[in-house]
Amino acid sequence: MATFQVVVSDPESGRSYQREVDGQDANRFIGREIGDEVDGGAVDLEGYTVEITGGSDTAGRPMREDVAGSDLQDVLLTGGTGFNPTDDGERKRVTVRGREVSDDTAQLNVSVRERGEESVESLYGEGEADDEAEAAEA
Repeated sequence: MATFQVVVSDPESGRSYQREVDGQDANRFIGREIGDEVDGGAVDLEGYTVEITGGSDTAGRPMREDVAGSDLQDVLLTGGTGFNPTDDGERKRVTVRGREVSDDTAQLNVSVRERGEESVESLYGEGEADDEAEAAEA
């Protein structure tokens, strides 16, 4: 059975939230690819739609949108996800995972695309408690 750590990013507020997803909810992601939209109910966001923007496997190898499938591949990169060159023209062969979500995926990055009626903070039970904690520290 698949289990993912899902990082939900909310572009409107600029915050991100981590959720562990397993069982039926994790199965909603299996077989989907980077760029696909998924019902937000899988990450406790009823009425929302989220888009898969990336992820990584258990060894930390990133998923790349330009690599088909879910298998590991050695690709020659000039930059982008998985390699940041330090010199002009620098290239490097890097092992990356394909764009399809599989059981080997450990972390998924998703972004909110369509909003529901309630805010993300209220659905996750955050926001008010965080504000009170910050006020207590000050």
